[in-house]
Amino acid sequence: MAKRRRLATPDTAKLEELEAGFAAKPSLNPFDATASAPPIAQVAAEAASLNGMTTVTDRVALAKDQNDAALWRDAQSAGLVAEMLPLDQIDAEYIRRDRMVEDEEAMAELLESLRVHGLRTPIEVTRNGEGFGLISGFRRLDAFRRLAQTDQRFLSIPAFVREAGSGQGAYVSMVEENELRSNLSPYERGRIAVLAVGQGIFDSTEAAVDVLFAAASKAKRSKVRSFAMVHEALGDLLQHPVALSEKAGLKLAAALRGGAQTKLREALAEADVFDPKTEWAVLEDAMKASPQPHAKKVRGGRPQQVKPLKPVKLDGGGVLHGELSPDEVRIRVQLPGLSEEDANELLRQLAKHLN
Repeated sequence: MAKRRRLATPDTAKLEELEAGFAAKPSLNPFDATASAPPIAQVAAEAASLNGMTTVTDRVALAKDQNDAALWRDAQSAGLVAEMLPLDQIDAEYIRRDRMVEDEEAMAELLESLRVHGLRTPIEVTRNGEGFGLISGFRRLDAFRRLAQTDQRFLSIPAFVREAGSGQGAYVSMVEENELRSNLSPYERGRIAVLAVGQGIFDSTEAAVDVLFAAASKAKRSKVRSFAMVHEALGDLLQHPVALSEKAGLKLAAALRGGAQTKLREALAEADVFDPKTEWAVLEDAMKASPQPHAKKVRGGRPQQVKPLKPVKLDGGGVLHGELSPDEVRIRVQLPGLSEEDANELLRQLAKHLN
């Protein structure tokens, strides 16, 4: 028969040793030699594991959000994101406008459309100090300002903020939009080219036409230059220039090249003009009274080369234009208010210089 082992009560030192062991290696079973985490530690580990899976999902969403944000910033930088801008922060006269006459019937239709449907196509502006300068959308901005007088919904307008500045890009944007939305008249095309030169945006009318109407054919650009000449010579006296047909404008340009400017200006200054028909009759009579230049016989060979000279700006705001050919120099003085006496003195000084 096996001898029974006699159990002895452990002393205090032994108990402290066992207690220290349990504290160092917590286990569900005190007699299990392998360490095991307590239940609370297992719950924490499982939660951490699940949280890790959630983090992966969040990272995918975060990456998508960051990509969307980058695309949005790129679109905003490119001026493709419309912003609501207060009307009083927009300078409508930031650049000279190409449109001269507004159709009030068309404006009434636009006002009604805005009341019912709102604005579907934002205007275009560029930053100008603390405000914004209007590039395109003059009619829409004008309509909003009219409506804002009685309806607070129209105190701000959707706008694309472009980085066009006040240079060539701003003028190109304006002309392109108006050509697409409602064709400019032939006279308005020529006029805006002259105005852009006057503001120093282009060095010459030739350059302005080539850039502003780059998409047009060579023949169309030639017609724009003819109307630019009409505006330079008669623009301050014409009362119904937009009504000039293409044929009429080209006829006027031909007469101006032939030296009829003085006769045409005198006729316009003295006439009582009430409507486009009356004004054209005055111009036709003046052209008939002007001497017709004798056409030079063409003997063949290379065509005569005409070189435009760089315009010279005057302190008073005018511009001197010139063209050089093998047998002549053409000088055109663009200076409003020049008297006959001043013009004669200019000719005398020029003759003195050449003698």
